Amino acid sequence: MKYNLILIFSVLVSITAFSQENTQGFTLQEAIDYALQNNRTAKNAALDIEAAKQQKWETTSTGLPQISAEIGYQNWLKQQVSLIPAEFFGGNSGEFAEVIFSTKQSVTATATLTQKIFDGSYLVGLQSAKVFLEISKNAKTKTDLEVRKAVINAYGNVLLAEESVAIIEKNKTILEKNLNDLIKIYDNGLEEEESVEQLQITLHGVNSSLKNMQRLKTLAYQMLNITLGLDVYNSTVLTDTLESLSLKNMSLELIDSDLDLNNSIDYQIAENDKRAKELLLKLEKSKALPTLNSFINGGYSAFGDEFKFTTNEQKWFGSSLLGVNLNIPIFSSLGRSAATQRAKINLEKAKDDLIETEQKLQLQTAAAKSDYQFAIEDYDNKKQNLNLAERIEQKNQTKFFEGIASSFDLRQAQTQLYTAQQEFLQAMLDVINKKAELETILNKVD
Repeated sequence: MKYNLILIFSVLVSITAFSQENTQGFTLQEAIDYALQNNRTAKNAALDIEAAKQQKWETTSTGLPQISAEIGYQNWLKQQVSLIPAEFFGGNSGEFAEVIFSTKQSVTATATLTQKIFDGSYLVGLQSAKVFLEISKNAKTKTDLEVRKAVINAYGNVLLAEESVAIIEKNKTILEKNLNDLIKIYDNGLEEEESVEQLQITLHGVNSSLKNMQRLKTLAYQMLNITLGLDVYNSTVLTDTLESLSLKNMSLELIDSDLDLNNSIDYQIAENDKRAKELLLKLEKSKALPTLNSFINGGYSAFGDEFKFTTNEQKWFGSSLLGVNLNIPIFSSLGRSAATQRAKINLEKAKDDLIETEQKLQLQTAAAKSDYQFAIEDYDNKKQNLNLAERIEQKNQTKFFEGIASSFDLRQAQTQLYTAQQEFLQAMLDVINKKAELETILNKVD
């Protein structure tokens, strides 16, 4: 029995320690930093940069010396026969002799070194590889900005759900106390049944809202875990509060910030796309230029009617060849011209996209600043409304139990209070989210 108790205690301690190890606490900034390293989308964007670096070297290597080797073995199952005039061997004129020139088996081993001397498309390819690497880095920066914004939104949604559950539970406790007091008054014949029913209706609504918000809280935590790159069922604890974050994120200086196009990742992406289209045009033009390649090879060959190539008796014959190939495009039935014109059209489209991106960014910045300023102003309004709603509800509650106000008036005041509470919570969340939206456009991240 003693050993069983020790075993059970050990298991319980292990389970407790395991659960504590799986619990992770984050401030908002810690959550952002963690997500930038562990979010799956961010990790894939980082891998895309590494892939672009490898592709850049892959393109570069095609212009460097290339060495290849080849070993071939041939065995004539039925040797080829050639006909030669018999008179070459002293035979009669007009007759032919059957001659076999090759041995039945042969082995050839060759090594070849090739080198590009001039290829216009190779030079363009090197430039394109650099631009592709820049595009991948732009995509990583864009992904990090979006991940940061997604973490802020998910973190805020969890805090909103937590605060909502706490407020609704508090409202429920107050309602239940009021209802119990009212039932006692009703049992003594000092209140109408309708008043009890009014409070019961309000309580039913609060209970329903509480259950729904508890479910939403669970989903909010799961969404945050996915955004952070954690297991969806990980036990995550948030150490910041909704109100502290909203106050911390009120910055009128950000509204006065100007849009720097060179610092805007969306503008950089559009600009790099234009550069890529310019290089594609150069590539199509370069295809009309001649290409010059050189090679040198060396090899050995062996022949025999039997397979004795691995013995010392086998005789090998060496050979070597040096050559240069010049390929001159002459006529392509206007195919190259059509490809060049198509590249020009795509370049014009990219230029238009760059101008449109600039204009959209200006508009998005103005809209984001307006939304952020409204969120700050709305925060103050909703806070004042909440204070008024609390006082109105408290007055109506006092009047109701003093017999001055009706149950309908009390229920209306309570409903107004609950709405004001949720609107204030949403106003705090809007301040945080709207600032994140503006920071993402301006690329102003701490």
